[in-house]
Amino acid sequence: MTLRYAIIGSGMMGQEHIRFLNHMEGATVTAVADPDPGMRAKAAELAGAQAFADHAEMLGAGLADALIIASPNHTHKDVLLDMLGSDLPILVEKPLCTTAKDCETVLRATAGRAAPVWVAMEYRYMPPVARLLEEIGAGTIGRTHMVSIREHRFPFLEKVGNWNRFARFTGGTLVEKCCHFFDLMRLIAESEPTRIYASGAQDVNHLDEVIEGETPDIIDNAYVIVDFANGIRAALDLCMFAEASRDEEEVAVIGDKGKVECGTPSSTLIIGKRQKVERMGTALPLIRETVEVDPVLLELGDHHGATYFQHQRFAEMIRTGGTPEVTLEDGLKAVRMGAAAEESIKTGMPVAL
Repeated sequence: MTLRYAIIGSGMMGQEHIRFLNHMEGATVTAVADPDPGMRAKAAELAGAQAFADHAEMLGAGLADALIIASPNHTHKDVLLDMLGSDLPILVEKPLCTTAKDCETVLRATAGRAAPVWVAMEYRYMPPVARLLEEIGAGTIGRTHMVSIREHRFPFLEKVGNWNRFARFTGGTLVEKCCHFFDLMRLIAESEPTRIYASGAQDVNHLDEVIEGETPDIIDNAYVIVDFANGIRAALDLCMFAEASRDEEEVAVIGDKGKVECGTPSSTLIIGKRQKVERMGTALPLIRETVEVDPVLLELGDHHGATYFQHQRFAEMIRTGGTPEVTLEDGLKAVRMGAAAEESIKTGMPVAL
């Protein structure tokens, strides 16, 4: 059975979805919708699909078995509310919405809906992260106590209309960019956050840009500390003017028996087991692994091939009648954490959840 996909939003992420679906067996993109003529034409050519300026018109054409929403963050709520009346499975890009209130509106609108809605949290499916999760699940490091995530990367890329330069359109950097990481924290901790404290600012990026009379207001660096109900603590170290880094993303999880860490794009996994140390500076043995990823997948898009693996799981869910691995509730909670971190930066105070 070949699944027919319709893509709403034809920018960078929409085109990434198209490239991976073109590569995936049993999948075809039959329709794209985007109000921007240039993006719409480019995506339609890439997919060999019918193009629509309006997503409601596209839905009415009956060309799809599943919907992918990859439009700008601030459009997600309205697009979802338009699409939820269909009986089609939906994959919606992160963040679910730009505010927790809008996420809650979407959740209420899905009450009684039979078809599933999956929130795209690609970082769960990055092969090095997936291996890290395997080791944690196998008990390699014992009981988890600390989670540390570092993203040192390049500034936000240019997008149509530069909507991603303003917090009112993105939810703020810690919602737009970092909901992935808060989702990972919850997944690893197997618990819910109780308190968040953050320190951050816009110190370097976009300060000399003026867009329709406005200067961008998104932060470009932050530290975030999260306390979980089960006692686990997590930390995020974000810098978006650190292109010259060994790895763009690093995740380290420490338990009472050892530590497991991974990095991308180096695609490394490192495991260390605790041992008695007789003197300072003793180097304990480490297990190092290169997590292999098909080079074709690395060429087709970003996220270290994770979008492809996510699509495989999404398609399997559709074919087997399963349930989403990343639920609307997961999407809401990740946005809530990001919004709390943004609030903490503004107030200088911890935020209780």
